[in-house]
Amino acid sequence: MSAVKQRKNLGVDRIAAAFSRCFARREPALVTYVMAGDPDVASSKAMALACIEGGADLIELGIPFSDPIADGPTIQKAAERALASGTRLADVLEVARAVRAKSEVPIALMGYLNPIHSRGLDRFVDDCVAAGVDALIIPDLLPEEAGELLSLATPRGLKIVFLVAPTSGPDRIRAAAQAATGFLYFVSVTGVTGARKALPKAIGAQVAAVRAASKVPVVIGFGVSDPEQARALGKLADGVVVGSAIVNRIAEGGSRKARAERVRKFVASLKRAQRG
Repeated sequence: MSAVKQRKNLGVDRIAAAFSRCFARREPALVTYVMAGDPDVASSKAMALACIEGGADLIELGIPFSDPIADGPTIQKAAERALASGTRLADVLEVARAVRAKSEVPIALMGYLNPIHSRGLDRFVDDCVAAGVDALIIPDLLPEEAGELLSLATPRGLKIVFLVAPTSGPDRIRAAAQAATGFLYFVSVTGVTGARKALPKAIGAQVAAVRAASKVPVVIGFGVSDPEQARALGKLADGVVVGSAIVNRIAEGGSRKARAERVRKFVASLKRAQRG
């Protein structure tokens, strides 16, 4: 990658700008998830852009992997469809490039260490920066083990996001909050991803404790399934992540145009709820 591209990326903190805009509007950031390559690479580009058209403030692109330990059945199946269509890490980066070519909305890649290490950390970070990626979310990366990745990513302007859960103790929360450079991802429920009808009653106090320890914005994910939940959780944090509910709408089938319109309408309903 050229030094020009590195310098260009270093001058842009799209994540901070996105959260600042949402803060000024007194609304939480809406983070939407799309599995890259589901059901094919071209369609996932269209789905990500549909999320942006619907009002998403940040896009998460999933990296398909055969053993996604933090993901529930919905996203596991999306990964299976993506892998079956031949999607590889290079294709995920191509989806990011296509989205970046049409929008300045921040892009975070969410995936696991195995495919990243297979590519090589240094090369992977360079490729992400060149593709316009703003952050990495790696569920199986602990803050204590992230030194090498942070040392490569931070000088290039690539943010690292860590996850904390309702079961995380004060030491774990503190370590994740201190290491995070983009935002902190609070997992709203124990277990794996997936849309749920109800969320834990104790979540308000848990999120407040995480926000008190964090120097970066805190978003809530795992289990947000409808506009009402997005609105309720948005009052507790700096942002809300919606993943499985979007993936389900993509999986309903139909033409690429029909899927994209279904996603756009759903994301727009989430954003309206947050503003209500």
